[in-house]
Amino acid sequence: MTDDDSARHNAKMAKKKAARDKIMATKTDEKGLVIVHTGKGKGKSSAAFGMIFRCIAHEMPCAVVQFIKGGMSTGERDLILGRFGDICQFHTMGEGFTWETQDKSRDIEMAQAAWAKAKELIRDERNRMVLLDEINIALRYDYVDVAEIVAFLRAEKPPMTHVVLTGRNAKEELIELADLVTEMELVKHPFRSGIKAQVGVEY
Repeated sequence: MTDDDSARHNAKMAKKKAARDKIMATKTDEKGLVIVHTGKGKGKSSAAFGMIFRCIAHEMPCAVVQFIKGGMSTGERDLILGRFGDICQFHTMGEGFTWETQDKSRDIEMAQAAWAKAKELIRDERNRMVLLDEINIALRYDYVDVAEIVAFLRAEKPPMTHVVLTGRNAKEELIELADLVTEMELVKHPFRSGIKAQVGVEY
């Protein structure tokens, strides 16, 4: 790189920084966000747990409610319960995916219990973030009423509490309500090549 190239690059980056600084100067508000992770691609819960671990790292009380996933051991749950249970509550309320339980009435009962726990945790203003893992699956099967969830989040969520909702097929009502929506797009997945879920990647 010549001196002229370096000078042009530096000038270009300085111009970008000035524009970025100007934009950032207008972003001064803070609020508790409603965050939705949906889509067919992998990473919805993984990204949500990344934010939970950020809260833990900043010593911000937080909580997790798992709506569908059953009693199998997962790295995130074992780590949180084993080392960070004092700052992050963890509640696995489901008993597995619907095709595993094959008991709709029991699935509905467990989903309703999970939603009751979620409301309790969200109302507690000490919790800066509450993750509702796989709640979108429960909503897809109408185990929980989306209108009730939207009404609760609008009326009762504390102003500075973040609520993260994960799972495929997020309802339009949730997407409309949310401050941040990310759709994970599936491009390739090893499952389609006969590779099973693996420790450290899926759980």
